[in-house]
Amino acid sequence: MFREMRRHRQQLPADVCAAVLARGTSGVLAVAGDDGYPYAVPLSYVYDGGKLFFHCARSGHKLDALRRCPRASFCVVDQDRVMPAEYTTYFRSVIAFGTVRILEDDGEKRAAIELLARRYAPDDTEENRSAFIAREWAPLCMLEMTVEHMTGKEAIELRRLQESPDA
Repeated sequence: MFREMRRHRQQLPADVCAAVLARGTSGVLAVAGDDGYPYAVPLSYVYDGGKLFFHCARSGHKLDALRRCPRASFCVVDQDRVMPAEYTTYFRSVIAFGTVRILEDDGEKRAAIELLARRYAPDDTEENRSAFIAREWAPLCMLEMTVEHMTGKEAIELRRLQESPDA
């Protein structure tokens, strides 16, 4: 169903892909948009056990697209260091493919926003976090993407640096 990566030597193992998703703070969600055009939107997220969680408004282009077709991809760029002298970039990125659902159950929605809140404000108090979530609850929509396939790739130069005995 999913294509194999053409440049196998640059492919990241699954555990490294998961680590990239775990440490990232933003990525781009791509869905099947209006009139056959792709719609890609940058989002904050949290990765937890094979699932990605996003927050959004209760209406808009993204939700309309997901209601028509819940399949999506999400790309996170972990590194993008421009190397002008080499006319290249030292990059590392991951693309997750999966199905997105709108969390309707209040318990699931609450658990997801708690994960997101702890990810972005890890030092906040439970009391303050709960008060903030309560204030924002009415207009809040939470999305859950179940990752079905994940690929990661890095610049061959980074791979060579890792493989060299002096690295």
